[in-house]
This record gives sequence, C-alpha cells and structure tokens, in this order.
Amino acid sequence: MGQIEELPDDYDESLDLNQPAPPAPEENNVPTPPTPEELPIPIKEERLKDINDNADPLAPKMPPAMEAVNTHTTDELAEILNRTPLFMTDINKAYDEKGENVMLDAIRALQNEGTRGEVAQNFREQGNEAAREKRWIDAKEHYSKGIAVLLAKEDKWDKPEDEKEEAKLRREAEEACYINRALCHLELKNFRSTTLDCAAVLKLNAKNVKAYYRSAMALYALDKIVEAEDVATRGLELDPGNKPLQVVAGKIADRKGVIERIAARKKAEDERTRKEKNLLSVALRARQIRTRKTDQPPEMEDAGIKLTPDPLSPESTLEFPAVLLYHMDAQTDFIKGFSEMHSIADHLDYIFPLPWDEKKEYTMNTVECFMETVTGGLIRAGKKVPLLQILSGGKVEVVDELVKIYIVPASKTATFIAEMKARKEG
Repeated sequence: MGQIEELPDDYDESLDLNQPAPPAPEENNVPTPPTPEELPIPIKEERLKDINDNADPLAPKMPPAMEAVNTHTTDELAEILNRTPLFMTDINKAYDEKGENVMLDAIRALQNEGTRGEVAQNFREQGNEAAREKRWIDAKEHYSKGIAVLLAKEDKWDKPEDEKEEAKLRREAEEACYINRALCHLELKNFRSTTLDCAAVLKLNAKNVKAYYRSAMALYALDKIVEAEDVATRGLELDPGNKPLQVVAGKIADRKGVIERIAARKKAEDERTRKEKNLLSVALRARQIRTRKTDQPPEMEDAGIKLTPDPLSPESTLEFPAVLLYHMDAQTDFIKGFSEMHSIADHLDYIFPLPWDEKKEYTMNTVECFMETVTGGLIRAGKKVPLLQILSGGKVEVVDELVKIYIVPASKTATFIAEMKARKEG
C-alpha cells in the first residue's frame, strides 16, 4: 500500500524518485598511518632498531603507536604521561627539557579566557559538577581557584562590556564559591576552615541561611556549643521554618544540656573537695599535728590523710597512710589507713610473724619503734601509745601525708641509732 508524504518547501522537483539512487563514491576505508610527529609518544629510533634486529622475522609488524611504546622504559612512559593533562600527577614534572608543555598551556589559556567574573563562574560550575559527584577535594580546589581569580591583584582577563553585569556576576560567584567550599570543608571534616568560609559569606550576604547552617554544624562538631547556639539562633531568626537548621539547633541544645549537667556535677564535686580539705586542715591544726609536702611526693594512688567515716564531719576520726620500715633488713610494710586512735602494736599484732624473718628477730616483745623528729633526730615511739599522742605536740611531722615508723630489733638498736645519726651529720 502506498504512502502519502508531504514534501518540504525546499524539495528539488527535478529529482526522479523512480530512478535508482546513484552509487556512493567508493571510499578508502584504510586509515593513513600517523607520521612520527603525530604519535602521542615519540619513537626512540636507536632503540627501535635494536628491537627490530632481535625480533622474529615472521612476526607481524606492530602498529607505529605500539612500536613507540616499546621503545621506552616504564619510568620514561610515566614521565611522558605526566606531561599529559589527563594523566598528570605532578605539576613540577609536567614540563619538558625546555620548560614547556603545549597542552597544559592551552588548557590554562582556556581557563583564563573571558572576563574575571566569567572565569570565576567557570570554576564555580566545575566545582558544582564535582560536588554533585561527591568529589569533595576536587570541588574544593575548583572553588578555591574561583576565589583566587576574584581576589587576584593582577588583572589579566578580558575587559567586560557591561561593568554592572560584571560586578553582579563577580559578587554572585564569590558568595557561591565561598559557601560551596564551606560545604566541601564540612564534608572533609575541616571544621575550622568551614567556619572561616561561612564568615566570608556572611560578610558578603548577612542573610545567607546556608552559611549559618554550615557554620553551626562545624562549631557543633568542634564542641563550641555557645558559638554554635548563637549561629543557629541567628539563622533561625532569618528562616524560622528551616528544617536543617532546626535539626542542628536541637542537637546543639541537647549537647548544651549535657555540658551543663557535667559542669554542675564538677562544680558540686569541687565544692565538696574544697570543704573536705578545709575541714581536714582544721582537724590537723586542732590536734597540733604538723604536716609538710615536698616537690617529689611518693606515689600512693588514692591513699592520703582523711577524716572517716564522714570527711565532712568534725566528729570523724583521722586516718593516715603509714609505712613500717624494717631498716636493718631493707624491708617494708604499707598500711593504707592507720587510725589516730590505734597504736603501733595494734598493727604489729596481725603483721607478725614476718615471712622473711628467719632469725625470729621481729616479735612484739623484741622490737622497738622510732620516728624522725622535725629537726632530723629520733624519738622512741611507744608501741602501745595511740598514734594521735605520738603525732600531736609538734615534735614529729607527717611528710607528704605519710607516717614513717622504724621497726628495729632491740639487739640492733644501737647500730640503728648510730647509722641514723651518721646520715644526719653527713
């Protein structure tokens, strides 16, 4: 069945549709091989000659491009590719021996073609394309180049035909590059840089809600909650219904509550510690017990002088960390809580016999106890006298919150006293 077709106005009526179409001219489909100058990788003729001399004479001849590749080492090929913009990895190695790179210069010339505003807008668009693909580093670089163009002191771009339109374009491009670079910094967790770019945006446009939002997000991530709250509040004053700002404001409020609770708890703990220290100081003064601290106190973990059972009650009893020094045998025992109401004998009663005392020199009836005085001398401390009675009066002092008691076999007392006296005089 035939078809009816409407012919265009410029149809050539002289054509006879009943005649077969003339045959198409015969084309030579065999591509012309490139000349050596047209090859992307130059041929090293001397190396090609070596390859051909050693090649199998029956093997098919390689295309010129493959021949060119085979005449270079891997390092040489990498160096050549680095001069090609698509494969470039190091700009410092992109130039040849004469310091030239035609392709790179051509691309740079294209980038700088147009007015300053148009070039900056071009970088902005490239950044937007990379951002859509979440290539944040590349996008950041494009936006940075756009900003650099707008802020450059040297004016090497085309003169605009319409100054007002150019000024408008520049301002729009600058604000967009800053706010979009802020997004890149935010995604890359460069939070401080995010806040700086947002600040630059707000100088250009104090009503840019995205700048408030992204700055609030960055400040929240930095745990600068006061600043984050201020920024989010100002943003919501401009746009109360902004959902992203509402969400980040909620997070900031939650974090602020946590920080306030932590601060309140720490304040209460600090106040309690202050009261405990004051009451302890009063208790020591009331008992006339001298204390002193040195620059290098011993490590005792959480042991220290304290009032027990209630550190905030003046009716509590003082307890001291104490060390029993078996000076003649270079041994020690540590008592974490020596009550002021207990005597040395109360502790020796459960400590004796000593596991290392093979000669049985340390028994309740065969040892004497000594403590150092404030002046570096010695006093004999009664084994059955309460610790409070020994410490009060100011003859001895508690150094670094640790009570030191020497336990000496009676048979070695004279030797011990002589050694201590010599140490004092020395």
